[in-house]
Amino acid sequence: MTFLSDLQELVECQSPSEDLDACNSVIKLAVKISGNNLPHDAKIITESGRPVFWWGSQNPEVVLLCHLDTVWPIDSYLPLWRVDGDQIFGPGIFDMKAGFLQAMYALKEIPNAHEKIALIGTTDEEIGSHASRDLIQRLAKSSKATLVFESSIDDTVKIGRKGTSMYRITVRGRAAHAGLEPEKGINATTEISHFVLALAALENLEHGTTVVPTMMQSGSTTNTVPATATLDIDARSFLASELQRIDVAIKSFKPVHAEARIEITGGINRPPLEHTATKELYEKIEEVAKKLGVPPVGHVSVGGASDGNIAAAAGAKVLDGLGASGNGAHAAHEHIFASRVPDRISLIAGLLKELI
Repeated sequence: MTFLSDLQELVECQSPSEDLDACNSVIKLAVKISGNNLPHDAKIITESGRPVFWWGSQNPEVVLLCHLDTVWPIDSYLPLWRVDGDQIFGPGIFDMKAGFLQAMYALKEIPNAHEKIALIGTTDEEIGSHASRDLIQRLAKSSKATLVFESSIDDTVKIGRKGTSMYRITVRGRAAHAGLEPEKGINATTEISHFVLALAALENLEHGTTVVPTMMQSGSTTNTVPATATLDIDARSFLASELQRIDVAIKSFKPVHAEARIEITGGINRPPLEHTATKELYEKIEEVAKKLGVPPVGHVSVGGASDGNIAAAAGAKVLDGLGASGNGAHAAHEHIFASRVPDRISLIAGLLKELI
């Protein structure tokens, strides 16, 4: 079997996060593919009811952290595999099944890798990593490096990621007839609008802090003063201190109308991946690239979060974005560049040899 035939099989095994049967199937397939490529057997463990792929050391010095779930519901991305020159399209191929397989193939070049390295594949990253969070934290605390195989941007690695917070504000007012006696109602739409306007003042562009009102729902009929309204909020920043500031501010919101009631749920979901956690490993991979005689790797910081955020918050040294080069994560044109795979595998293998 070749890399691309293994990858096609993995991509065509659809694995949306919410479909537990599909996630079990993709993990079983990953174990089979591993058996065809690596010495020593992989195993399936269960974390909070979710399947996890595990190959290698039970107490790893280096963790290769991946996920095999995708955002794509069954048959929502068709065809499942399409080749157009150097580009290969498929659901989850870029985010991040190709990255998982690149990590596996790099291990083929490391003698006795199973003694110091673990390759981990979770199935709930795209829905917040709630089931696998404790596992990631445990591994991060006991290992000396966590390498995350999320997709690459133009062959660079990711040394910074924004942390994320999610909130929901529910306002409870009082219904009344909008035409006959609106003054007897408490308009939940009006109340929640004050919060929408207040959110903009919490942003800080210097630190990439965004506070975005996303989904809002209110009212029941066109001639009724709305009694209930809800507002979802997506907050992100490159600094943990900024997320903490936003958290305090949002949870301090008070209703304008004295008789309105509000409920605020949610909080910080993933802390930021800050440069202090990635600096050492980034410098190491640039040294490896120089030894291999390839161009500098380069780096970016991005707004999206990953399991690297969780590992860094637990104290790990982290390097992210080691996966495939391509484009279109979560989009209809999701694809990788096949020609760039071999060099990436060689770079990863070189880094692993330096770390163990």
